[in-house]
Amino acid sequence: MAASPTKRRHKVRRRTDMSLIGGIRPPIAVLSVLLLALAGITALTLGRVGQDAVPKAVKQSQQHFAEDGAIALRASIDESVTDLTRTAGLFSAGDPVPADAVLDKIGSVYQKWMGTAVVEIRSGKLLAARGENVPLAAIDRSKLKDDDGLQPRMVRLENGETRLLAFAVLSWKGQPQQLLVASTSLRFPGISLGNFRAIAVVGQDGNLLSTDGIPEPEQVLTDLQRKEVKQSNKQLKAFAKAAAKKSRQHPLMSKEPGSGGYKGVSGYLIGDSFLSERSVAGYATLAAPEPGEQTVATRLGLSVVAMQPVAEDEDRAESSAFGLIAAGALLLIGGVTVFLLLRTVQRPLIRLFLESRRLTRGDLNRPVTVPKSGEAARIGAALERLRRQLLGEPAAAGETPARRRRFGSRTLVAVCGVLLLLWSAPLLLLINRAGDDVQVPQQLVNDQRERTDTLTDRVRRALNEGHADLTSVASLIGARTEPDQMGKVLESTLNQHSRYRSLYVLDKDGKVLSKAGQDPRSPSGKEPSDEAIRVLDDGGKEPVIIGTAEVPGRGGAAVVGEFRIDFLNSLLKRPGLGAVRVVDKDRKVIGGNTGYFEFEGLPGGRLNALVEGTSQKVGLSPRPSGVLYRDGGDIQIAAAAPFVGGGAAKALGWTVVSWQPASQLPIPAYTLQNRTVLAGMLGVTAAAACLGWLHIVVVRPLRKLADQAEALADGDRKTVLYPVHHDEVGAVTRSLELIRQQLPTGAQRKRDGVSAPLAGRN
Repeated sequence: MAASPTKRRHKVRRRTDMSLIGGIRPPIAVLSVLLLALAGITALTLGRVGQDAVPKAVKQSQQHFAEDGAIALRASIDESVTDLTRTAGLFSAGDPVPADAVLDKIGSVYQKWMGTAVVEIRSGKLLAARGENVPLAAIDRSKLKDDDGLQPRMVRLENGETRLLAFAVLSWKGQPQQLLVASTSLRFPGISLGNFRAIAVVGQDGNLLSTDGIPEPEQVLTDLQRKEVKQSNKQLKAFAKAAAKKSRQHPLMSKEPGSGGYKGVSGYLIGDSFLSERSVAGYATLAAPEPGEQTVATRLGLSVVAMQPVAEDEDRAESSAFGLIAAGALLLIGGVTVFLLLRTVQRPLIRLFLESRRLTRGDLNRPVTVPKSGEAARIGAALERLRRQLLGEPAAAGETPARRRRFGSRTLVAVCGVLLLLWSAPLLLLINRAGDDVQVPQQLVNDQRERTDTLTDRVRRALNEGHADLTSVASLIGARTEPDQMGKVLESTLNQHSRYRSLYVLDKDGKVLSKAGQDPRSPSGKEPSDEAIRVLDDGGKEPVIIGTAEVPGRGGAAVVGEFRIDFLNSLLKRPGLGAVRVVDKDRKVIGGNTGYFEFEGLPGGRLNALVEGTSQKVGLSPRPSGVLYRDGGDIQIAAAAPFVGGGAAKALGWTVVSWQPASQLPIPAYTLQNRTVLAGMLGVTAAAACLGWLHIVVVRPLRKLADQAEALADGDRKTVLYPVHHDEVGAVTRSLELIRQQLPTGAQRKRDGVSAPLAGRN
């Protein structure tokens, strides 16, 4: 059954109304919204750069400094507890040893504990002690049977200092169990503070457990210095309370999404101003190397606070005029652009849509209102000619089709794009360029130097710890003659420390007696080296770092450990330091935090000169150095620090070098440049996206429709008109198709002699 005319009209109206959801309106509306949003962003961001008294780069540098301290403290605590537990296990695996011999052996291998003691667990009798008095009264021996009873704990002494106690059990068959206790202070190993910096360990309650860098008021001479010290102590306590409160949040919630970086909770704090200097502090919780894991140190709930007084920038920019001017210019240009699109593209197209629908309804009495120019004018003129043809009127004498091709829709869209480029291009390419006169705070150079020095000490200590482990294993393996017994000791050591890729025992002729881990890469058939730690180049993809410790009483046999190069490289991955390299005496690269080639040279002669300048010379001791290189607009911060201190690793003569371009730091000049470029890019993107959308959805179909409408008016009755999109252009296309169906063909005109008007017209 055929649908009634009324239902058909409702169906056509619904299709027509739905076509208005897309079309020309959304691109122009979206462009208007994007330009308004961009104007607001421009006014807020470009006008606020450089208004802080302390640059953000300096604040973040203090945060990274606290993170370095937290990493060093966590590694020191975990390493100490692991060494104590492993040493006790190795002693327990052999024959019974007197308590004094145990402490003497531990003291000769490790010099990290302030006091050690051995206590009989059942009776509480003190069997031996070394160093300072260990607070044994704080130990509850009844709880030592539980696993939690052997967990390290903090004890506060009568003088106010805090000690960390670590425990391990010595157990031999047929003898009472003994408790090995070691105490250590919560001070930072090898942290280079520089001038006027203070660093502290903070408990969960916000109390200071240890501090470094602030002298006692009695140690200063003048009243002003005493006042400064008191102010520093007061400010440090305030920072400690704030850091303890912030450290309670989850690490993922403490950072911006996707920021990465330090795996624990970290940030920076701004304090009070005193004598034109403002205190800035970074804080960081002790975090495990891998996310989601816990170590002995992380369970203590400690935080690190690093405080530095920074001179305020009195010449900082406080005016937001540039942001307001740029935003106002965008509003003006954007308003003109949107007005042109509304006046010359959207309004004529909507008028064509209404006129074409009027003709399809049979309203042919009124002439078609023809737009002034462009494709809309061509289509309007074609509709007027079709209206006359539907009425059966003859063409006027000398009438020619109106083909107004100048200033079409494509040209208008291009003009709008040029207008938006007039605002975006200068921001993208010209305005607010940071030149070679950018002011880089000296504090950043100092922090680069001190952090590099701290990292150097961390690498040296890690190698020294590794060699101490080898020495401990060698001393305990001396009495074990069977390869299986030696293998158990090596396997246990390899499982407890991730720094080794392989451990093995060589006799005096270089024969492998026992091994654990991967195959040895040291030269086979050669006697053990006399060097404690050395580096070999075996032609592989990475250097071979080998530690050797002689086994006492075994006729020249030695325990050899090969360090994993990934372990060394993992120590160098510190945020905010840029590229880091470890180089040997010949300035050849041993390790790095980014990609490098084995034993390659440093990039550039300036870094080589920097490393050479830090090495030991006649009458001078090696010391870290930091420098700011300027090469036109290329500004680079670099630092180098050689191995300084004792231990087996000192003989290597290595140096840690770090460098990074200043443009990657949030310095006000670079921040303003980056935000200006970003605003220009957003403007170009918004213009390209919206005008491109308009060109694809409206302009191209409109140009094609103009050709089809003129062809239809010229007499082409065979070409069926299909709408490309369900929008205004599609609606006009459907109306032209309905008109085409009502127009008589050439055969009908010849047969009837007249043109049949549209049925149902008024």
